[in-house]
Amino acid sequence: MNRNLPIIALDFATAEETLAFLQPFHNEQLFVKVGMELFYQEGPRIIKLLKERNCELFLDLKLHDIPTTVNKAMKRLAGLGVDLVNVHAAGGKKMMEAAVEGLEEGTASGKKRPSLIAVTQLTSTSEHMLKEELWIKNPLLETVVHYSKQAEESGLDGVVCSVHEAGAIYEQVSPSFLTVTPGIRLSEDAANDQVRVATPAVAREKGSSAIVVGRSITKADNPVKAYETIRLEWEGISQ
Repeated sequence: MNRNLPIIALDFATAEETLAFLQPFHNEQLFVKVGMELFYQEGPRIIKLLKERNCELFLDLKLHDIPTTVNKAMKRLAGLGVDLVNVHAAGGKKMMEAAVEGLEEGTASGKKRPSLIAVTQLTSTSEHMLKEELWIKNPLLETVVHYSKQAEESGLDGVVCSVHEAGAIYEQVSPSFLTVTPGIRLSEDAANDQVRVATPAVAREKGSSAIVVGRSITKADNPVKAYETIRLEWEGISQ
């Protein structure tokens, strides 16, 4: 996966809205994320349309089920030709191992399987929510690092985490392990329903492998300009 490109979260309801958003970018190489809303509406068709536009693709479905079910689902997803997929680390090591096996079995001979990452805790999760609602008594950071270690031991390529946890994760895993960090905002943008947020510059400083950006681009008055601002900040290029 291309770590230099910010991943744009295509949080739209239909293919038509998505393609209309992408049109001003012309033929620029983009890395995009398709989440539940868009995929459940359009299915594999949206992946085909985005591949025709030469986008790199993160299919963000956060699978979390028994190992056999996840294994079979990953076989199907591998055939779509996406670059990055994910599961919930809370599904445990057997489930994560089954996901890797499914991807490998579903990838065509001679092709590289999609990278697989595990969601540790959503960036909307706070310390209070973790303890009082989810009944996880360990601190949030310890929980995220523990899940990350289990993901690496299970053969995954990385995790989804907040920017603020990337450094602690790299104290426990290999440098090649991916930390894909959503909750990215420009300094003047609202956090909305995210709790653990950061700017692209902070993400770079703290060692994130990749950043996922949604509303700061998709809701901007000029999405192309907003994307360019974020890309340059992510690359450490002053404007």
